[in-house]
Amino acid sequence: MARNTVSRSLHDLGLAAWFGGTLANAVALNAAAGEAGGKDAGAVANAGWNRWTPVNAVAIGAHLVGSVGQLAGNRQRLAAQPGVKTMSSVKTVLTVAALGATAYSRALGKVVDAAGAPHVKGGTKSSRRTPSDVAAAQGKLDLMQWVIPGLTGALVVVSSFAGEQQRPSEVLESLAGHR
Repeated sequence: MARNTVSRSLHDLGLAAWFGGTLANAVALNAAAGEAGGKDAGAVANAGWNRWTPVNAVAIGAHLVGSVGQLAGNRQRLAAQPGVKTMSSVKTVLTVAALGATAYSRALGKVVDAAGAPHVKGGTKSSRRTPSDVAAAQGKLDLMQWVIPGLTGALVVVSSFAGEQQRPSEVLESLAGHR
């Protein structure tokens, strides 16, 4: 079997950045923006998320390229080893869901960003002075900021499971048991 170091690295590093960056921004950036207070809170959150977006796009792209490389490199196992198709299907569904959640969150973020520096309590917390469209977007972002790390974290777990499936003992046992 050939080594897939480049595709595995792209897959893993891209996923690590996608997961870690969104989790860090949810935990730290959005809360820290609130510490700025008033109009500055909205400006700080917008600036932080706008700086993260291109990095996140590169991370997601790297993950997707690596995923395709992993599929190509493991096509024989995918066809022959029991359980690998199911694992791959679960990863695909989670990836599509994470991509959708990320795109939806970016669209919501653009609503907040278009308002300039709205008066807010934090990156995802509106105040009484927040315009209604921005407050509605922030309310949805408050949930989505946790959905994305949840989905990408699940991808990390399934990827770990996939790695366990590649152990020689797992491959031999599953193939020997299904001949």
